[in-house]
Amino acid sequence: MVKLSLLIAALLCSAVAAFAPASAPRQFAAKPLAAASLDTEVDAIGNNIAIKELLAQIEESKLLSAVAKSGLLSKAQAAGISLSKLETILGYVAEQPELLILVEASGPDLLPILPTIIELAPAGLPLATAAIGIPPAGLQAAGIASLIAAAGIVAVVPDDTAVNVAVQTLAVGVLGLAAPVASFAGSVVLGKLTK
Repeated sequence: MVKLSLLIAALLCSAVAAFAPASAPRQFAAKPLAAASLDTEVDAIGNNIAIKELLAQIEESKLLSAVAKSGLLSKAQAAGISLSKLETILGYVAEQPELLILVEASGPDLLPILPTIIELAPAGLPLATAAIGIPPAGLQAAGIASLIAAAGIVAVVPDDTAVNVAVQTLAVGVLGLAAPVASFAGSVVLGKLTK
């Protein structure tokens, strides 16, 4: 399925490129070597400074203690989720080179966001603890309900003003795309973990 979607995306991009105006030839300038910029990204031992600071932030915020106190791990175990089942999913991901390339490519973009996620994680633990008990069919139903809600908002809200069009666009983006994708992906992952 991933390969098919990559093929379709490549075909769409090539079709769009055929109609793009021709641009002037680019002048290429010599860039500094990537190794020259590594001095600022790693310490004397070779550890990535951003990762080192992130782990220090996790330790200072006592995130793992908060996870233990929230009962998330006990609830996950009661739902049938164990580390051995997580290992099988990680093995599946490791077999998919496309996923590994995406993760590697997004690494530098995700590093600046991770400290914010670490700050918000303790507040999200009760939500995660409650959500782990939802069956995969419930997540799928929530995704379908979200799609129906997005369609309902588009049908009910008139598109006569810019504000109404913005409301419709926001509804389609959040309720029609983000929530269903998260719900369906979560149901697949939770379904594989609880088998």
